[in-house]
Amino acid sequence: MRVNILLECTECGDRNYLTKKNKRNNPERLEVKKYCPRLRKMTLHREVKK
Repeated sequence: MRVNILLECTECGDRNYLTKKNKRNNPERLEVKKYCPRLRKMTLHREVKK
């Protein structure tokens, strides 16, 4: 049930993080505030399809 997902920065578009999630518990797209190395600040990252 656990799948690998990519997290993309909403401001610059870079795909910075690879993580896992459980599709049964979280069917909607994941949104997390993470550090963006290009912008050097915390930004919202959303799950994208590979």
